[in-house]
Amino acid sequence: MSKPTKNSPAYSPPAGGWGALKSSAKHLIQSEDAAKNVKALLRANQPGGFDCPGCAWGDSDTAGKVDFCENGVKAIAWEATSKRVNPDFFKQHSITELQQWDDHSLEKSGRLTQPMFFDGESDHYQAISWDDAFKIIADKLQQLPSPNEALLYTSGRASNEAAYMYQLFGRVLGTNNFPDCSNMCHEASGIAMTSSLGTSKGTVTMADFDEADAIFVFGQNPGTNHPRMLGTLRKASKRGATIVSINNLQERGLQQFLDPQSPKEMILFTGTNISQHYFTPRLGGDMAILRGVAKSLLERFKQDETVLDSAFIAEHCHGIEAYQRSVEATSWEKIISQCGLSRQDIEQITDVYASKKKVIFTWAMGITQHKHSVTTIQELINVLLLRGNMGKPGAGACPVRGHSNVQGNRTVGINEQPPMEFLDALDNHYAFKTPRDHGLNTVDSLHTMLAGKAKVFIALGGNFAAATPDTTRTYQALQQCDLTVQISTKLNRSHVITGKQALILPCLGRTEIDRQEGGEQCITVEDSMSMVHSSTGQNEPASEHLRSETAIVASMAMAAVGDSVVDWTSLMNDYGLIRADISKVLPDFHDYNQRIKVGRGFHLDNKAAQRQWKTSTEKATFSDTQLPEKLAHEVAEAFTDKPILTLQTLRSHDQYNTSIYGMDDRYRGIYGERRVIFVNADDMAKQQLKNGDKVKITTASSDNIVRTITDFKVVEYTIPAGCAAAYYPETNPLVPLESTADHCGTPTYKSIAVSIEKV
Repeated sequence: MSKPTKNSPAYSPPAGGWGALKSSAKHLIQSEDAAKNVKALLRANQPGGFDCPGCAWGDSDTAGKVDFCENGVKAIAWEATSKRVNPDFFKQHSITELQQWDDHSLEKSGRLTQPMFFDGESDHYQAISWDDAFKIIADKLQQLPSPNEALLYTSGRASNEAAYMYQLFGRVLGTNNFPDCSNMCHEASGIAMTSSLGTSKGTVTMADFDEADAIFVFGQNPGTNHPRMLGTLRKASKRGATIVSINNLQERGLQQFLDPQSPKEMILFTGTNISQHYFTPRLGGDMAILRGVAKSLLERFKQDETVLDSAFIAEHCHGIEAYQRSVEATSWEKIISQCGLSRQDIEQITDVYASKKKVIFTWAMGITQHKHSVTTIQELINVLLLRGNMGKPGAGACPVRGHSNVQGNRTVGINEQPPMEFLDALDNHYAFKTPRDHGLNTVDSLHTMLAGKAKVFIALGGNFAAATPDTTRTYQALQQCDLTVQISTKLNRSHVITGKQALILPCLGRTEIDRQEGGEQCITVEDSMSMVHSSTGQNEPASEHLRSETAIVASMAMAAVGDSVVDWTSLMNDYGLIRADISKVLPDFHDYNQRIKVGRGFHLDNKAAQRQWKTSTEKATFSDTQLPEKLAHEVAEAFTDKPILTLQTLRSHDQYNTSIYGMDDRYRGIYGERRVIFVNADDMAKQQLKNGDKVKITTASSDNIVRTITDFKVVEYTIPAGCAAAYYPETNPLVPLESTADHCGTPTYKSIAVSIEKV
């Protein structure tokens, strides 16, 4: 039977509702400029306004004049705070002191206001002019024996214009070293879907959610990570679509949601039930569930040929025979053992799937951050293909990306393994020869820094030191560099874990007006549904010294590589010229400047959504891989006799990526703290632990590196036996740098074998 969608013992009201409004008001007040921020919120996610700097969930054509969520309020208030980190701040606080601050304290200090330089001799950052900062960067880059000793990291916050300029700068310099946040989150989605469908992106639009008969939500927590998705799921549930959630934890937002923008619901305090069925498998068990659904479908097909879409498979698919053999060779015993659900649970999931004509599968990092994440997503696509749920209205695959333009960054060239046709197009348009060797992803970059073979690290946004795994070794890697450069809006961990020298280059935020010589500029972003739309800042900049990300990249490029290949200054002065260049290099962006002026922008072409398959066989491809031989806890049991738990790292509700807005996680009943570990009651009893006991957590690893964090409070929680959960970045020290997904370099943040011991 499906696991009940009963109220979490931690939080009984619906997600959203008055709790969301109270939290939003608190964060607006804490920004110390509530009136300005309320005004800005009314322009969030609106035509002519700015794209929320939070998540990448799509905008509905029917969205009203108010279209933001609780976490959007937090992101905007966090960016538009009146607090400032100026040169006097750095005179008062040394780098050594700031290293002792927690991540929340660093970021809540406020907005960066001027370029700052750490010379490697004093223990303080000092103010520096923009020109001098660019000269330092240029000198360091020009002194490198090889351009491949430079690493150009990108956060998903960067606009299409800034990201395109950044990749162009790197390739004129001579490198494809573009590690980015995609390497750590949805890389597996892109690799798996490209092999199966010929596209690295989801195949659905927002309109498809209005037509779907069923929506399966795998490994994600919309209530915290992308709350506007709850509005979409609420709408689907109210019209009768069946929603099935498959997630390790019973998250409140997937149980019940009260829309804060619905006056009727708020007055009556009547939320909407989101999931009609909710299953909680063991960590890493999602592929086994999907294999079980496939096995059940194939067994039913022998009695009822309408169970599969045979016509679709015959016309559009390749590899069905090999896949059938693989499924038949998988025993029910192994399926049930790996997923932790019963045969009855899997048959119930199959009942729902087989009874619906139009089905969407949507997933996030609960799927992508395991050792077998690529094959799990291939299996997810396999199950969709069996019933023809690809390339038709109301059906398809929907990986839900994290940051608001992480997908757009990849589209415009932030890729350490770029397609050859993209490089050819750059060569033809700019008349230079792009580098062709594959560059370094995030984990490879860390290994290269540790080996002393990468000397200059530049980060376009993000918080690399906090986001990456194996924290001790990450710090060592950054400290090996000759120069680290951070292009940022606010102080964070990456500013105090530095190379031998370091620069902080403060940039405009998404909410701020971007004025260049060509006038006020708009930028563009791409959401999870491949919609490209414009974003225009509304607030005055936090400091007169701030520059846009695009202008900073152009100025770095001008100083380091000159203007013989690219007229950086002209592009910096008029972003329309950047978009004109993009449209010539990437044909899907034709008439770019014109199309972003219409409504909510335009949709990028997706061939798989049209049942055109850019694979080697020109058909959608079934993957015939087997279930993993062992899951993380089984591997660890071979070299330790301690009780093993499989730990997943996750966000609190007062957090977005590494930005920690506050110390509460109200949906899980946590207030004023973050060093907690959620553990099943039976696992606690086996180790004689009680609620509130302090423990140390140690990674079960065979590499002889001790990874231990201590002083974590045990919290009894409804979670499958053998599994545990805790917040990142506090638990990132436990994730071995070598523990990555097969076929891609994504760290296994969702399946870390650990032992816990009472302090």
